[in-house]
Amino acid sequence: MKTTAQTLLTIDGLVAKPLALDLDALAAIDPGRQVSDASRLDPARKGQAVALVGLLEAAEAMPEADYLTLHASADDFYASIPLAAVRDRAFVVYRIDGRPLSEAEGGPLRLFIRDVASCHADQVDECANVKFLDRIEMTRGKGHDNRPQDDDAHEALHRRQSGGETGN
Repeated sequence: MKTTAQTLLTIDGLVAKPLALDLDALAAIDPGRQVSDASRLDPARKGQAVALVGLLEAAEAMPEADYLTLHASADDFYASIPLAAVRDRAFVVYRIDGRPLSEAEGGPLRLFIRDVASCHADQVDECANVKFLDRIEMTRGKGHDNRPQDDDAHEALHRRQSGGETGN
């Protein structure tokens, strides 16, 4: 009986080629877009990753797509951010030490944006570093976003995280 690999990431919306990627498909993205050691891009990160731009090239993102909405259905979290601010600085981690990311590590996939503070976009903050990532939706204009909108809500989110609840 042939087994089917599990889709970890869907890329859809304003793309010419919607994608459903499993672990092997992520690793097969253009070798020039692979990141063998994420700590070289961000010393606080580790693992094997693929650059966001490589995923967008594979899906053939349409020119009118100016936002990407990051979906994490495991904890019902969404962040919609301007594509121009993160296109060349974001990457998706899919392996650590040669194995898939665990849930405790934010797996199965985790998006990181290098140097968030220098993005110069109000809509790009630490909460845009989405764990449990399972879908990237390309849109014209801002999509669904349920990130905290004020300091109190943001602090509550991080308290829940440190208390063992899921969150981004």
